[in-house]
Amino acid sequence: MGWDLAMAQQASTSTSANVDATSLFATHCASCHGAQRTGGMGPALLPESLARLPAAEALRVIAQGRTATQMPAFAGLLSPAEIQALGAFIRTPVLPAPRWTEDDIRASREFHPAPADEPATPLWPADPMNLFVVVEGGDHHVSLLDGDRLEVITRFASRFALHGGPKFSPDGRYVYFGSRDGWITKYDLYRLRVVAEVRAGLNMRNVAVSGDGRWVMAANYLPHTLALFDSDLQLVRTYDARTLDGKRSSRVSAVYDAAPRKSFVVALKDIPEIWEISYDPQAAPIHDGLVHDYKMGEAIAKPGYLGVRRTPLDEPLDDFFFDQSYRHVLGATRPKDAAPAAAQDGKTAAAPATAQVVNLDVRRKIADLPIAGMPHLGSGITFAWQGTTVLASPNLQGGSIDVIDMTTWKPVASIPTPGPGFFMRSHENTPYAWTDSMMSATAKDTLTIIDKATLQPVATVREPGKTLAHIEFTRDGRLALASVWEMQGALIVYDAATFKEVKRLPMSKPVGKYNVWNKITRSEGTSH
Repeated sequence: MGWDLAMAQQASTSTSANVDATSLFATHCASCHGAQRTGGMGPALLPESLARLPAAEALRVIAQGRTATQMPAFAGLLSPAEIQALGAFIRTPVLPAPRWTEDDIRASREFHPAPADEPATPLWPADPMNLFVVVEGGDHHVSLLDGDRLEVITRFASRFALHGGPKFSPDGRYVYFGSRDGWITKYDLYRLRVVAEVRAGLNMRNVAVSGDGRWVMAANYLPHTLALFDSDLQLVRTYDARTLDGKRSSRVSAVYDAAPRKSFVVALKDIPEIWEISYDPQAAPIHDGLVHDYKMGEAIAKPGYLGVRRTPLDEPLDDFFFDQSYRHVLGATRPKDAAPAAAQDGKTAAAPATAQVVNLDVRRKIADLPIAGMPHLGSGITFAWQGTTVLASPNLQGGSIDVIDMTTWKPVASIPTPGPGFFMRSHENTPYAWTDSMMSATAKDTLTIIDKATLQPVATVREPGKTLAHIEFTRDGRLALASVWEMQGALIVYDAATFKEVKRLPMSKPVGKYNVWNKITRSEGTSH
């Protein structure tokens, strides 16, 4: 912080307006980050890739370097004004916009086949179904944690800014990571090594793995594409995210595996459509537009297998939740007419309905969800309540949890919390749900524990002055793990029945942790 203040003071008297940032970048940065800032040995330095990196943090990295990487410190070589100019330059668009073609994707792939005599057994003595993959954002590493002994098995470097949560193969042996700057990494959890890597795009949102383990799909912001790979990350094809007439394109917000439907479901940021891409060889043909009687073949059909089935909407939906059958998509919209009022730790101005239910079978909206503010449906959970199933979802602009009956699509409760939160988690073997308030300036250090039967808060745990977030449970639901979301952070293990701390493991900003069993079985208490 002291360095940042000094930088700000010097920048006020030593302007960067006369500094040639383009030449500075070419001299000091291009060899690692690419002439078009699309990445190389170092990560991509594009506005889309740096959206979540605070400007002060970018300046600190330029000046002081980054530990455990090849990023050097430039404070002794460049003046504060030059560092300030570089920090501003990497946040400007690259013109013309960089391209990333299918040839580029194929050329980027690396594959490391296993030795012919290598056994398909773990190198470690732990339950392979009770492992946690912990993403440490502070220094871009991943830790593999034994969920029974609560000990780290190994720790390895990851690509820059992993995003969207790792995805597992159906048997739990392999994990796929996606990075902001477009890299997909396939890692063998049994043999502790990278199997394959490929760069799917320049700015990527997330990846999904098919329920049969055959396919991996990547959602890109830049370029506006989806990329489909086989399980060893060989490119099969790309999809341009465009309207049917080709006149409009869109960033791809996310892709999800809908295992019961044998398909991927795609959220688009800029086009009012949901896409469904079936990986079932027996998928029904696709008829775009109006058809008098598709059973009679009265239209020209497209193949259903790996084809795009479009569901038209009134507004784009870029944040999804699914019921367990994956027949229904619950999506959040963003009001166009008026910006929502800023969150004041639970006090949010009224707004129109900002969520809706879409039936993927009939391909249309069937209900509005009367949830004000900005529901974060992607982090919602479901559980049984009074003879029905309910959805409980955090709200990014209100200090409450919205609870919706998934039969009537009507609200049943609004559960107060100390402030707006981002993540909510539970487990089928616990009567409680845990949620954070990490979006709150005053309650980011608090986790609220809710009784799923009464829909009432029953306890809180705190880490004073720190950000405490993202619960995940052990396979049996007996323990709950939370992240102290700080550079000098930790995993805190709580007893899920008594809420008492059991153990603390130091980690570098553990932004997320993912239990193999809970993920591959699509536990009702975790995101899918």
